[in-house]
Amino acid sequence: MKALSVEPSNAPIAIGSRIRAARQARHLTIEQVADSTGLTKGFLSRVERDLTSPSVASLVTLCQVLSISIGDLFLPPQTTLVRWPEAPGINLGGNGINERLVTPRTERRVQVIRSEIVPGGTGEADLYSVDCDVEVLHVAEGRLELIFTAETMSLTAGDTVTFPGKEPHSWRNPDPDASAVVIWTLVSPGSA
Repeated sequence: MKALSVEPSNAPIAIGSRIRAARQARHLTIEQVADSTGLTKGFLSRVERDLTSPSVASLVTLCQVLSISIGDLFLPPQTTLVRWPEAPGINLGGNGINERLVTPRTERRVQVIRSEIVPGGTGEADLYSVDCDVEVLHVAEGRLELIFTAETMSLTAGDTVTFPGKEPHSWRNPDPDASAVVIWTLVSPGSA
């Protein structure tokens, strides 16, 4: 079998944003990382902006301080595409609603649901809650009334409401002539 000749790439590998994200996730300043690694703040700033590349020794030290694996800096991001026609239909209750899960079924940290609500469509008759920490509702098209125990919010296209997932609520499309499109984002415990 003939060996394949692989041309080396001269394209720089951008790891600075991942280093910055790791530092920020640990609530460390550049100064704190500089003190722990013996590297200068200016050098670390240039590394985070991909203006310079650290030596292997500097990178090992930096990764130890940030508690990250060197290999993780070079892995491609894990991405999953869900195309609208393949998005699975779901039913969270209500009448006159077509709901689809637009995040992967395997994603447990956050779920995004796109709902198309016909004129006069409603949520459940009784207020309900969702098993998540945070719920975000964004009205992409049309109008929606979000009903809580003590108040009803009238929302129009572009409006976004954030509330605890365990807060009892329901909803309705008050428009007798136009459908509404709503994006629900459910954030699981530990993801916020």
